[in-house]
Amino acid sequence: MTSTIDPSNIGKPPKRRRHVRTLTGKSSRWYTPDTDEQGKEKWPRGDETVWKSSIPSLHKDVPTITKSVVNHVHTSLARQAYNLDDLGAYQAAALSVRDNLILNWNETQMHYSRTAPKRAYYLSLEFLMGRTLDNALLNLGLKSQYSNGIDKLGFNLEDIIEQERDAGLGNGGLGRLAACYLDSSASQELPVWGYGLRYKYGIFQQLIGPDGSQLEAPDPWLEHDNPWELPRLDVTYEVRFYGHAERLDNMKAIWSGGQEVLAMAYDVMIPGYDTKNTNNLRLWESKPKRGFDLQSFNAGDYERAVESSNSAANITAVLYPNDHTTLGKELRLKQQYFWTAASLADIIRRFKNLDKPLTEFPDYVAIQLNDTHPTLAIPELMRILIDEEDISWDTAWQITTNTFFFTNHTVLPEALEKWSVPLMEHLLPRHMQIIFDIVSFTVEKKFPGDREKLARMSLIEEGFPQNVRMANLACIGNRKVNGVAELHSELVRMTIMKDFVDFYGVSKFSNVTNGITPRRWLDQARICNPSLSSLISGTLGIPKATFLKDLFKLEGLLKFADEPAFQKKWAAVKQSNKERLANHVEGMLGVRINTNAMFDVQIKRLHEYKRQTLNIMGVIHRYLTLKAMTPEERKKVNPKVVFFAGKAAPGYYIAKLTIRLIVNAARVLNSDPETKDILSLYFLPDYSVSLAEVLIPASDISQHISTAGTEASGTSNMKFCLNGGLLLGTVDGANIEIAEEVGEDNVFFFGHLTPAVEDLRYQHIYHPVPIEQKCPALANVLNEVSAGRFGEGSVYEPLLNTIRQTDYYLLTEDFDSYMAALKMVDEAYQNRVEWIKKSIKTTAKMGKFSSDRAIQDYAQEYWNIESTKVA
Repeated sequence: MTSTIDPSNIGKPPKRRRHVRTLTGKSSRWYTPDTDEQGKEKWPRGDETVWKSSIPSLHKDVPTITKSVVNHVHTSLARQAYNLDDLGAYQAAALSVRDNLILNWNETQMHYSRTAPKRAYYLSLEFLMGRTLDNALLNLGLKSQYSNGIDKLGFNLEDIIEQERDAGLGNGGLGRLAACYLDSSASQELPVWGYGLRYKYGIFQQLIGPDGSQLEAPDPWLEHDNPWELPRLDVTYEVRFYGHAERLDNMKAIWSGGQEVLAMAYDVMIPGYDTKNTNNLRLWESKPKRGFDLQSFNAGDYERAVESSNSAANITAVLYPNDHTTLGKELRLKQQYFWTAASLADIIRRFKNLDKPLTEFPDYVAIQLNDTHPTLAIPELMRILIDEEDISWDTAWQITTNTFFFTNHTVLPEALEKWSVPLMEHLLPRHMQIIFDIVSFTVEKKFPGDREKLARMSLIEEGFPQNVRMANLACIGNRKVNGVAELHSELVRMTIMKDFVDFYGVSKFSNVTNGITPRRWLDQARICNPSLSSLISGTLGIPKATFLKDLFKLEGLLKFADEPAFQKKWAAVKQSNKERLANHVEGMLGVRINTNAMFDVQIKRLHEYKRQTLNIMGVIHRYLTLKAMTPEERKKVNPKVVFFAGKAAPGYYIAKLTIRLIVNAARVLNSDPETKDILSLYFLPDYSVSLAEVLIPASDISQHISTAGTEASGTSNMKFCLNGGLLLGTVDGANIEIAEEVGEDNVFFFGHLTPAVEDLRYQHIYHPVPIEQKCPALANVLNEVSAGRFGEGSVYEPLLNTIRQTDYYLLTEDFDSYMAALKMVDEAYQNRVEWIKKSIKTTAKMGKFSSDRAIQDYAQEYWNIESTKVA
């Protein structure tokens, strides 16, 4: 006799038993200590005195910091002082700081285990974290200590901070918002975890070709490892794709076959500011359940030997794979299910440690869906409850709809996510069954005769093929829906979700205006605006921590706005930030910038609705106007430097043409001896959080010029205003609420209002007016571009035709108003004293736009969770 094994299992990891019970009856993953009869905690093993005397403490003074850093140089990096460069010094310093974070993290998690508070989980496909070292030191309150320690070791903290690459976990405002909310949750001492994917490559590294076009290169942000993450080899879950689902009685089914992959956890500690509380961002990496196939390799089939491994690894290889192909669509859907399935398995495992019945799940768990990407969590929770936990449909649906909350981020119908039914049936057959069941058991029962309403509200969009409407599923399967600015939330209620408002009542649909963390966007060391933060602290006579955790304290600046001495200091900070940006651009592009000019900035993801095209057409119009002036007339013009930055999706042709036009226009403007000192233009490639942290404090004016009714909120507008930059924008998104706070005298508005937009689009289609008649100034700009003044004109025809023909985003309607607003900006900037007053008043009134306020809105009005402070 001998032991035997199924050959098909060779190479597979052993299966873990789920929620194994110890002899005490507690789960094996329960981390709190046992207690004796008197309720005193019992030490689990070994000599308690030896254990406790050996527990490390925080590195808070320079000697312990330097000892920790050197220890990591020698043991973690296997290097010495003789062969240590800036990158090595950064890695050692980061590991030292991470030691502190882990100690606080351990205490926080133990505290949560002891007190068992209701927890919230934030599911976002993006987390645009930015650099971590600087932010961690800020939140820990150890900036000066580490700076001194690093200096004693022969390095400069600013230099080693530059060695850190931005984490490639996000692309735009959606991911940055998620990052701000995690920071604020920890700072507000709220039990909140984030869940995302650990992408091997970020969206892409943006390069600019010789012809001015955007080129995409891989963004291998993990090539030097990530010292901030903690691999959790013991936290893995199996995730299934494909196969078949066999129906049983009582709505249950057995899903089997297909492909199984492993989700492995990586934890990133999220420290709170001025508190010991440290939360967590758990990222999932896909790994093969069965790795290297030795049998195939030995048979000479080398590709098959690694096929399973490569297929699994591809799931978390790249953020937002191009979905213009069938395989790309399938991979994106795989990403979404992989991430939501692993996250729910982890959340349920943690809940089960409480030994509570699953009917109490919503009493201990709230899950926020950040846009429609995590919507598959709704049918996945239903699948787990029905198929694995043997809970009835009605009870499972009640649990599900009381657990989830949904944040909508758009009112553009084309941006609402849909997946084809054939693809869903192929990849996730059980979930497609559940979605069809939801259709039968919800809307159809209540509106049996209203076919038009049913068609609008249905989860299934009829067509060839049919599509699953993920926004409808998110709306039906959750407790509350929120927009991200007051106008946006109202538009959601009146347009894309109107039928659901009629169905559920208006109370299910509300608003949480976005917010930003003031720590990163005002006080972060070296980058962003620590000089302004120090000026505010000194002027108000309060510690930084006071206003950085209560941004309404900035209103105290209002009484200093008219003081010449304070105005001079304020202007000096802005000038210093402009000099810093000029040095950065000189290092990046090799050109020197006029820092006495107005700095005009637009930094956003490239998209037609954000209207970077309107901006560049305005710049070209300004250039043509300057060329028509006499030298004496030009001397009276306000000098301006215009900055663009942002990435276009690889498959978004029109957005990429806009970048090409900006770059080629910059070449013409910046080489024209007659005008280059009055107007210059720069496109800064490879936009990132770190680049934004240099651009935002230097801006005099920033542009947020989306077509009215298309921008949900925006958060860059808040960042610019917090740093004293004034706002030029349309009456859209959070621009409206910013103007309400800072006063419309301190904002430059232009353009048509939201109620007029649809009628104007109707007129474009049925009663078109030639652009030469409607807007001669813009027509002249388009003609100059077509004529080849900024490179081969024919290349830009597809872009120009979007304006000349349908003009869906109303550039022809808003151009004259836009130019008039820019003229008002020029005139206001000439009065330097009044401009500085506007800048001070703008910063002073930004209290509402803190992410601390926003996350408290979620905690109190949605999740029903409370702060719990770690002693």
